[in-house]
Amino acid sequence: MSRTLRVIDGGAAARTPALDRTEPLTLDAAFRAHAGFVASVALRVLGRPGEVDDLVQEVFLRILPRLGDLRDPAAVRAWLAVITARLARRQLCSRRWKIWLGVGGDYDYTQLADAAASAQDRALVGELYRALDRLPVHHRLAWMLRHAEGLELAAVAEACDCSLATVKRWIGAAEEALRKEVVHS
Repeated sequence: MSRTLRVIDGGAAARTPALDRTEPLTLDAAFRAHAGFVASVALRVLGRPGEVDDLVQEVFLRILPRLGDLRDPAAVRAWLAVITARLARRQLCSRRWKIWLGVGGDYDYTQLADAAASAQDRALVGELYRALDRLPVHHRLAWMLRHAEGLELAAVAEACDCSLATVKRWIGAAEEALRKEVVHS
């Protein structure tokens, strides 16, 4: 039997209104339409709500100079996912250094479980994220984008800035490590 663990998302903000495709994309319009999506991706990848707001703001500051270059408004979400993943990778690397220095290692990931989750599922979500913390950052990012965000392998490779073969190896290595570390009930 396959189990699906539901992790909280960006809530109501993740369900955003459609953009008016007749108007040029502005920062305000992009933010209103996609901040929830970016926050949801950031939360699931980072696993720490306190790190999400800064990452969301940085994503939108990064896209500001390039908004006028966007030719296909339908590609905005994919573009934002790539930028979010790359900035999240940097955040995860920084976190690893802080943990190595003895700062911020303990974190209660059980709060990431959906409100309707059982105590057992909450514990499993916590165990999964603690195991993800022990993975190399690029393995974690590739695995999360593939399995938590459901991105196609080509999109994961683009977001991770590597080849398709490399991202497949990273995901496979992450799956093996997680299989060994996370108790399946």
